[in-house]
Amino acid sequence: MRTQSRAVTVGRLPDLRWRPVEIVFWAAAVAAFFLFPRYLVLGSQILITGLFAVSLDLILGYAGVVSLGQAAMFGGGAYTAGLLATHGWSEPISGLLAAAAVGAGIAFATSFLVLRGGDLTRLIVTLGIGLMLYELANQAATITGGVDGLSDMVVGNPMGLFAFDLAGRTAYAYSLAVLFAVFCLCRRVVRSPFGLSLRGIRDRPERMSALGAPVRRRLTAVYTLAGAVAGLAGALLAQTTQFVGLEVLGFSRSAELLIMLVLGGTGLLYGGLVGAAVFMIAQHFLSGVNPVYWQFWLGLLLVLAVFFTPGGILGTLASTWYRRRRPR
Repeated sequence: MRTQSRAVTVGRLPDLRWRPVEIVFWAAAVAAFFLFPRYLVLGSQILITGLFAVSLDLILGYAGVVSLGQAAMFGGGAYTAGLLATHGWSEPISGLLAAAAVGAGIAFATSFLVLRGGDLTRLIVTLGIGLMLYELANQAATITGGVDGLSDMVVGNPMGLFAFDLAGRTAYAYSLAVLFAVFCLCRRVVRSPFGLSLRGIRDRPERMSALGAPVRRRLTAVYTLAGAVAGLAGALLAQTTQFVGLEVLGFSRSAELLIMLVLGGTGLLYGGLVGAAVFMIAQHFLSGVNPVYWQFWLGLLLVLAVFFTPGGILGTLASTWYRRRRPR
């Protein structure tokens, strides 16, 4: 009887059922549409950035692959959707799929360079790839618009029903629907045997290799998936704002994304969403209170957050909850 119980415990996969706190989280996102109509534009930006942060969490939080070049896939997706809309293909859903394919293609093509070496090597390589793509987009001004960007986009109505409006209602609902669908897919991936193997690779790569796990192939697979998610986020930004500029490929976007993920908590999926919300809301209100020195207060907030929540906001809350529930 004891042996059978032990086998069941070891072979059990993470539960795919939705917890009450998860339902409350998504219900709050829906309620924000009705409670904060003046901030729906900011809300859509938070949702898009949160989706972008989820892409980084897939490779950093679950696979342990650090990156400062996630903006390369994000920008690739944004320019794909922007160029399609500029040249007459205004249907948004197919634009999202094309952007996801481009983001996955960029990630797969660069994975053979990124996944070599240690963390420092990966940081430098991903940073270099992002800078090269930024300069390529700058030089290809006849295609990308250069510093002027793509501003003559024509994006159709999502599902042919709802037109994009200045108040941001359609942009918020559209971004929330895409975020939820992609999040459900990523949630299922990280709670599958594939996701468990990624955690093993993150913690003990040598041991996983000795057990016969195809470490390189699984890292390439999750890096490609993360690129597709980043491409989707870039396309969402392009479609909701109907503008694509060089800043989508900028280093600051990747750096801020890493800050958001660390602020919210890595390896949780929800950490990227919470970190993006906290960072962007703080940035919005601090810049309104003090337009000149707001970065000082934002930096102070980040320093305090790192000291008092070393595992990120959600990581610290989760560890506190488990400690209180642990039997003595």
